[in-house]
Amino acid sequence: MLVSQEIVLPCGLRLPNRLVKAAMAESMAPAPTHEPNGKMLLAYKEWAEGGWGMLLTGNVQVSEKYLGGPMDVLSSSSSSSDVQKLWKEWASACQENGTPTVVQLNHPGRQSPLGAGKRGFFTKNLAPSAVKLNFGSSLLAGVVSSLIFGAPKAMTEDDISLAIDQFVAGARQSFEAGFKGVELHGAHGYLLAQFLSPKTNLRTDDFGGTPAKRAEIVLRIIRRVRQATSKDFCIGIKLNSVDASSNNSMADTIQQIGLIVEAGIDFLEISGGSYEDPKMAAQPDANPSTPTKEVKQSTVQREAFFLSFAQTIRANFPKVVLIVSGGFRTRLGMEAALESGGCDLIGLARPAAVLPRLPKEIILNENIKDEDASVRLKPVFLPKVYSYLNWLMPVKIMGGGYTSVYYAGQIQRMGDGLKPVDARL
Repeated sequence: MLVSQEIVLPCGLRLPNRLVKAAMAESMAPAPTHEPNGKMLLAYKEWAEGGWGMLLTGNVQVSEKYLGGPMDVLSSSSSSSDVQKLWKEWASACQENGTPTVVQLNHPGRQSPLGAGKRGFFTKNLAPSAVKLNFGSSLLAGVVSSLIFGAPKAMTEDDISLAIDQFVAGARQSFEAGFKGVELHGAHGYLLAQFLSPKTNLRTDDFGGTPAKRAEIVLRIIRRVRQATSKDFCIGIKLNSVDASSNNSMADTIQQIGLIVEAGIDFLEISGGSYEDPKMAAQPDANPSTPTKEVKQSTVQREAFFLSFAQTIRANFPKVVLIVSGGFRTRLGMEAALESGGCDLIGLARPAAVLPRLPKEIILNENIKDEDASVRLKPVFLPKVYSYLNWLMPVKIMGGGYTSVYYAGQIQRMGDGLKPVDARL
């Protein structure tokens, strides 16, 4: 099986197989400290037992002022020895069976909700430009956007410099704790994605106006992280497919990726969606398009949401290590994606929350036949009261947000020493 084969990243990091536990919000690090705690260690120990090729942590926020959620882990440049000890314990728990673990670093930018972060009530979110989130055309959707996120402030050059410093500090903390690398979150509408996109970056200075300048903040972070860590430390990035979904923007995206690859990344993860257009929250099992007996053929054609975009990246950058995350549910689909050359690694999120030992028990288990090696999940539906609200107020993130909360709840069960709810079809 291709999925069981080892792969070596450019930095020299060896992954024992091609299965990656993708990043998911754990929502287990409460205020005021937002530190990794015993429950998080217990959850990651479960994944450490699973036989994964690599683990990606959930979002670790680099700014204490702007968090992506009120229970996010926070990286801080002023961490005490006690906090660093907690980080080392977290890294050790993740990797106690030899599974390399990479920390996902993030700044939410304009997507920091009210109450998430140590900032004043009237302090505006930060963004490349003062472009407000758009949740829909209804009046109520506009009210929700204004109340929860507000209109962001366009960042000054000092703001940008501070954000770069914060990403570097987060990488250094991860490195010193013993993690094998970091992944910069440049997808899902967060700050780095906001800079990369012409829809949210209207600047005309060194950080906007052309595709290359829109990527400048990312390039500076990559170079500085490399200087602050080591040549053996893994640096990856997660990027959006949604901004390149039209032919008009594909050339710009290819140019940006070329610059990012040249800056020295070790892998590129393809995902998609944002708070405004939450493709990452889609549920592939909710409406199967083919009957069960045709699963093999359909998976050969396409199982991954973003595989076609990844194949375009592969055609332009044949040597870059690609992870595709989103929609994989069967060994056949994973093998087909790897055989196509569209990706080198398979990212799994929700299946990993339901079955933390999925690689060992199913996908890499040679005693299970190909047609039986699958983990199709029951769709998660909004409770009726939320469904009515969604009808009255078409806020596009509502359904996706509820789904994310559900799967975070499965991780929290692991942190409580319980098994996740088996949600397989």
